[in-house]
Amino acid sequence: MAGYSYPIIAKEGWAHSAVALACAVIATIFLGWISTPFWLLVLFVLQFFRDPSRNIPTEPGAVVSPADGKIVSVERVLDVYLNREALKISVFMNVFNVHANRSPVDGEIVDAWYYRGRFLNAALDKASMENERNALWIKTTGEQDVTCVQIAGLIARRIFCYVKPGNQLERGQRYGFIRFGSRVDVYLPATVNPLVSLGDKVFAGETVLANLTNVNRV
Repeated sequence: MAGYSYPIIAKEGWAHSAVALACAVIATIFLGWISTPFWLLVLFVLQFFRDPSRNIPTEPGAVVSPADGKIVSVERVLDVYLNREALKISVFMNVFNVHANRSPVDGEIVDAWYYRGRFLNAALDKASMENERNALWIKTTGEQDVTCVQIAGLIARRIFCYVKPGNQLERGQRYGFIRFGSRVDVYLPATVNPLVSLGDKVFAGETVLANLTNVNRV
């Protein structure tokens, strides 16, 4: 929730930032103004690993986006992790988005699965099933099932997940990170109605993707 605080530059980027800064300083000493590209690299690294605080919605049943980026999929599909019909909402992160991942709901992690896979463009639909990924099964406080899947991208080579089965998560709580372009899929009960559309820009922990109380009654 809002009480969780993290450095403005994510810890996953400290080493990268230090190396980029050291290279820029050395380049400046030896190359002078020609070192400008090195300083641009420093700025790129810092913006990539930025991790700003977020204002977490408190409305009951709200499902918040687990990632910053653009909505690339809103469809009813088979959730292969829980073998059920589900509403899938996918968020694609490019290299200019914040890459920290946050829990979409309050709940307990029932199970987790890690799959080795390919590194296709994460904007492609087939990346959901073919790319390297890490999935969490979360049982909400209202006893509803939510699956949240971190998916590596074309140049992403590292998925960080800091939670495991038995851990409790709060809506908007930071639980992981993916480096250099990626995707996160959220599978919700099939009766839930989406509150976002294809192409929408969303923010981790702030944008409400759906509400678990807003369901089809048929």
